Formats: sequence, structure tokens, C-alpha cells
Amino acid sequence: MLDRAPHRISIARACQALGISRATYYRRRLGELPQEPKVASACRVPGRALTPEQQQQVWDHLHSLRFADKAPAQIVAILLDEGEYLCSVSTMYRLLRSRNEVHERRRQRAPSSASRPELLATGPRQVWSWDITKLKGPRKWSYFYLYVILDIFSRAVVGWCIVEKENAELAEALIQETLLREGILPGTLTLHADRGSAMTSHPVAELLVDLGVTKSHSRPHTSDDNPFSESHFKTMKFRPEVPERFGSVEDARATFRALFVWYNHEHRHSGIAMLTPAMVHSGIGSQVLGARAVVLAAAYALHPERFVNQVPVPDVLPEQVWINPPLPRVEVALSILEPSRDGSGGIDATTA
Repeated sequence: MLDRAPHRISIARACQALGISRATYYRRRLGELPQEPKVASACRVPGRALTPEQQQQVWDHLHSLRFADKAPAQIVAILLDEGEYLCSVSTMYRLLRSRNEVHERRRQRAPSSASRPELLATGPRQVWSWDITKLKGPRKWSYFYLYVILDIFSRAVVGWCIVEKENAELAEALIQETLLREGILPGTLTLHADRGSAMTSHPVAELLVDLGVTKSHSRPHTSDDNPFSESHFKTMKFRPEVPERFGSVEDARATFRALFVWYNHEHRHSGIAMLTPAMVHSGIGSQVLGARAVVLAAAYALHPERFVNQVPVPDVLPEQVWINPPLPRVEVALSILEPSRDGSGGIDATTA
């Protein structure tokens, strides 16, 4: 009996199952194949091509310090303004392609060496996020500064203050007071923030070391590394109680004092099973969800036809809350997607 050919699936279905795009697979495959050096195409009309000396003159301009960060179109225009013409823009691009130099010629921001923060909280008082936002003052260009410390698991605001100017010493005092009030033990808390001047200041860093708190920072120019604080600010600043401008710092403090009471004790948060942050932070969230389940079961027993013969259940409180969950191992996925040696291009389903 002849052996049956192994069952294979398509590249598209394999990429979908592994959670990567086909573009990623093909791009990595292309990068692994040997690339033939590109050779400039010959001039279509004999006699019109630049001589080697003329080409070298163009190369000298392209590689000069003056034109190193300019596009060919700009170089041609500048030389024309100076009464000189070497070649057309397309010829410059053709010469650049011949040496594989068609890329962004301007200096780019160097990639950051900061690592991607990956923080996990499985309960309250494990990971806090803090940030500062501006509140408009009574006059144009006048601002007050709202500091907020948020527990990412319970979403509870554990500390806040409003001041007239951003100050590292005020941030240090707020953090220390909040840690003492919450009873944080050394080595049990990670405090995450972006890279503002107050967050990266020496007084704050020294305080966290003294109190045994692990500090974490967002990557430069990466706003979504601090998502919980950003989302919280949007919730609070779009409340109808918040005016366009505050008349004084005392006015701002009175408004947000009432708002934070509402947020912690009345606001049902969609990220924590529609519980209030205070319920989760105090540890009674599971009891509240259990009571909801009893009410839903009674409603089902009374009118089962309304629920399509399925007992309704309340939302579930997340067991884990992440800032940047670990990325999938794309390298492993790509190794699984290596084309078969027989050239069929399919994927062995037993391997995938």
C-alpha cells in the first residue's frame, strides 16, 4: 500500500492559527533568501549615459556632508540655483539603487535602549501607575497640575493632589504618604510611570529605593505603555462636573475631591466586571459577584423563557491585569512555517 501524503494546510490558515500576519511570514522569508546585488540598468539610448568621471562627480555630491541628508530632488534644485546641472533626479535614484542606497537619508532618532515594561498584578497593592495631567487655570496659558496614583488591578485611586506647579518634592511627599496609608511592605509593590521630569527625578528614585518599591518607566515616546492612567484621566476630565477652566487651585481641589469619591465608590468600571474600584480594592468583589449570581438565578427560575434556556451569570473579575502582556514568540511561529523541502509550499498539519 502506498503511503498517503501528509495532510497540509495553507500558509494563510497556518498564519491565522499562530496569530501572525502573512506579511510577517513572507517578509522574514524574503530576508533569509540571498539577495542579488542590483546593477544599474544600461542607458536605453547609446551615448546618453554618464561617463565614469561624471558618475563619480555625482557620487561626490551625494556623499558630501552638505547633501548627505537631502533627497535627490532637493540636491538637483539646489545645484540648479547655483548654476550647475549634473544629471536628472531619476538618474540620481538609479545611481543610488546601484549601490543599494535608496533609503531614508536624514538622520533618524536612534532606537531607544529602554526595555518594554511587562507588569503583572494578580491583586490590589501590587502594581500602581501614576501620572500628571494639566488642568486649565483662570487665564490663558495658566495651568494646575493633577497628580494621580492608581492601582491597576482594582482601578482605585489611592492617592492624588493638585498643585500650582509640577514639582519633584511634591511627588515624593504624595508617594510616601500613599504608601504609608495603604500599608505597603517593602518588596511588594511596583510603581509605574512615564518619563516626565517628576517621575524620573532623583528624590523620587531615592525614596522608592529606601521604601523597597520597584520603579518602572514607559519607553520614550510610547504613550500606550501607561494605559491605565491615560484612560483614567479621560474618564475624569470628561465628566460634566469638570469646567473648561478652574477659577483657582482650591476650586479644582474641591471639584476633584468629590469626583474621586464618586469614582472609587459609585462608578461601575467595565474593566472590573462592573464593580466599583472600592469593592475590588477592599477584597469584597467576589462576594458582590456571588450575590449578583443569586439574583440572576432567581430571575431565571421565575422566567426561564426570557433567557433562551440558559442560566445568566454575572461578569467575571479578571484574575490577571497586565501592562504590556508578553508578546507571542513570533520566531517560533515562523520556524514552524518554514516551507517544506519538497517545494509544495504547504504546511504539515502534524507539525503545526
